[in-house]
Amino acid sequence: MNVPNAVATAEPIELKPVPRRGALYRVQHEGKTSYLFGTIHVGKQAFFPLEPEVTSALAHASSLVLELDTRVHEPFQRALAKYGSYPAGESITRHLSPHALARLERALAKAGIPLSNVEGYRPWLVANILVGGEIEKHGYHRNNGVEGFLLSAAEKQKKRVRELETADYQLSLFASLDDAQQEQYLLENLDDLDNGKAVQKSAGLIDAWSTADAARIAVLARELTSGDTVSATFMDRTLLRQRNPQMTAHIEAIMRSDEVAFVGIGLLHLVGEDSIPELLRRRGYAVEQMY
Repeated sequence: MNVPNAVATAEPIELKPVPRRGALYRVQHEGKTSYLFGTIHVGKQAFFPLEPEVTSALAHASSLVLELDTRVHEPFQRALAKYGSYPAGESITRHLSPHALARLERALAKAGIPLSNVEGYRPWLVANILVGGEIEKHGYHRNNGVEGFLLSAAEKQKKRVRELETADYQLSLFASLDDAQQEQYLLENLDDLDNGKAVQKSAGLIDAWSTADAARIAVLARELTSGDTVSATFMDRTLLRQRNPQMTAHIEAIMRSDEVAFVGIGLLHLVGEDSIPELLRRRGYAVEQMY
């Protein structure tokens, strides 16, 4: 066999371009440049590696900035116990109406989770566990979240990793919901599990992220934060509007140093009139959406 000829006549291998994902911004002020990249906290292995504009921006940065460093588990577990659990001896069964408890028991049975496994948890945490489990069943996993990819790259490049928030602060936000609001939050999420909207909402946003579909991302963000439900109000007022100014101030402080920061932050923080890009623009920063 003439090996060289065989190789020469073989079909060329086509390398597909890596698609754009998420949303990428360049932020400039007083001669300094940083980047904002919208992340998702669950995903698929097929989403990686990220495309060259993102990986190049990260390579040129001197630090990676995330909401939390997800490699550090202890502070998160402490905060989860502090804000997500009842004091010893208390049970969720004493904090829910009979109707809500019956709904919860049915949902737990469907998910294959014994009530005894979660009865020490507060309703908001049980709701999030159930929704998270359903999303995982559809192929979206936390270990394929964008933060893990960014952290792995930063480790290889020996970059400093900074946090914009603390786990204690993030989880304390859920403690702002009183018992009645937590029950309603649980019931709304159980409704979304029953009618398929829980997966529809999450998968829709993840899929829009995976194709960098800015128009679709904006539409879904409005849907998630509009209306008078406890879930939408909490997302809009507390998880986004309350946190965005504080995150923006922290990003400003980092940019005042000599660092070029690559800021990976939850996608919804980059969308809307009170988003972090808009807040930076109002403070005199030049903010360009690269895609």
